[in-house]
Amino acid sequence: MAKVLGFFASVFLIGLASTVSASEVDMTNPYTMVQQVADNTFKRVTKDQNKIEQDKEHLRVIVEEELLPYIDYKYAAYRVLGSHIQKVRNIEDKEEKRQAIEHIRTFIDVFKSYLVATYAGVFTQYTDQKVEFEPARDADGDKIAIVKTKIIEAGKPDIKIDFKVRRDSNGEWRAFDMMAEGISLLDAKQSELHGILRQQGIVRVIELLDKKSKLPVQFRGDDGNA
Repeated sequence: MAKVLGFFASVFLIGLASTVSASEVDMTNPYTMVQQVADNTFKRVTKDQNKIEQDKEHLRVIVEEELLPYIDYKYAAYRVLGSHIQKVRNIEDKEEKRQAIEHIRTFIDVFKSYLVATYAGVFTQYTDQKVEFEPARDADGDKIAIVKTKIIEAGKPDIKIDFKVRRDSNGEWRAFDMMAEGISLLDAKQSELHGILRQQGIVRVIELLDKKSKLPVQFRGDDGNA
């Protein structure tokens, strides 16, 4: 499972490597949003290469400033928790429910830090793969849109990737999931954590993700930090 998640994270950032020239992100259109965020992020990586070479932890700063604002990590965190959310809603004891809600809030914060660490590490693996985006479609009236791409690398089969993006109440689009050849990143993460969540509880899941998020920045596709 760790290798699968590492692959997903790698493809996520590779798939965002577009050639659109833009500094301001149009969050009213899911297709241009994905491409513009990609362009801005990789321009920043190029600009800050000296800082990155001196300290790879600087990649966390880049991810937080250029990528994270356009990822709906809260919604993604809820999706990963799955049925646990409904269990908390059904708690009748006020104090128990208060603590459970606080644990969910902590999980969201830790999940965000985990995503930052994961994507920062993946940036060390980018080797100039190419990506083709499908033509933009009319997303007016939609709450969920899928941005389809194809990853192209010489000597290897093309990889079809679908980015799932969601429109919030303000009309802004953010990415929350991706599917590689029909397999969802969030579903894979949920499957990985489901047993731990059910058997050991959310506090244990928080501890595990928090520990992984604080490891030095590097790609960890084979040891579970992805």
